[in-house]
Amino acid sequence: MAGLAVTYGLNLNARLSRWILSFCKLENKIISIERIYQYSQIPGEAPAIIEDSRPPSSWPENGTIEMNDLKVRYKENLPVVLRDVTCKFPGGKKIGIVGRTGSGKSTLIQALFRLIEPEGGRIIIDNIDISKIGLHDLRSRLSIIPQDPTLFEGTIRNNLDPLEEHSDHEIWQALDKSQLGEIIRAKEQKLDAPVLENGDNWSVGQRQLVSLGRALLKQARILVLDEATASVDSATDNLIQKILRTEFKNCTVCTIAHRIPTVIDSDLVLVLSDGRVAEFDTPMRLLEDKSSMFFKLVAEYSSRSSGIPDF
Repeated sequence: MAGLAVTYGLNLNARLSRWILSFCKLENKIISIERIYQYSQIPGEAPAIIEDSRPPSSWPENGTIEMNDLKVRYKENLPVVLRDVTCKFPGGKKIGIVGRTGSGKSTLIQALFRLIEPEGGRIIIDNIDISKIGLHDLRSRLSIIPQDPTLFEGTIRNNLDPLEEHSDHEIWQALDKSQLGEIIRAKEQKLDAPVLENGDNWSVGQRQLVSLGRALLKQARILVLDEATASVDSATDNLIQKILRTEFKNCTVCTIAHRIPTVIDSDLVLVLSDGRVAEFDTPMRLLEDKSSMFFKLVAEYSSRSSGIPDF
């Protein structure tokens, strides 16, 4: 009886261990179900195409951007990020957007692409309210060069023209303009040169130039640079600025600035502070006003011998 009791006791211990393991696995699976339920409750984006409200095929022609009393928050229970932003970006001009961390620079760009729907106010591009058209019609007419460019696993051709809308000749033209033509021609596979996941086999500067090549290939009238040169060296920064001045001279270029020389070259500068428009004028006029916020930012940048101020 003692031996039988010991045997049953050991078996019971093993069964308890298996039960505990099963309960742990069940708890993990329940978490997965909870995540799926949470994702199913996320509100969907607006329709990609609204048939009754499609812009003309040539839109935008001038690239004029108007913001009227724009008010944006990320969620209903979160504070307002942009507060009654009202300004107008003339078509074909270079606009620099500056401000300290948390001032709303990136939020403004997200609202332009409708990654965040405004809580109030409107954004009008060439007399068309962007909230009235489909997301595909809006985003397909805009170009962006982000701070951290994304490259997909595949080839250079696939990364420049993922939808196969352009010929090889047009792709080579875009590569030559972005100063990548010689580098790609030196590759054995040319346009079929491999790109690893996240572009790990290409340098940060080259990935940024590939992103610039996409914009050149797309030829959109409005180009957004979200601190595009913050992660590259000064030489690559100067190269990108030179390409922008020559190839996008008739386009509206909105630049979230990280380096002061990038902003000085702009036609207009928008200074944001705490989600509001603090200043909006030409760089020279803002620099003439010694009390302006832009002047203080420039002075702070100039006074630092190393490092980049937190814009």
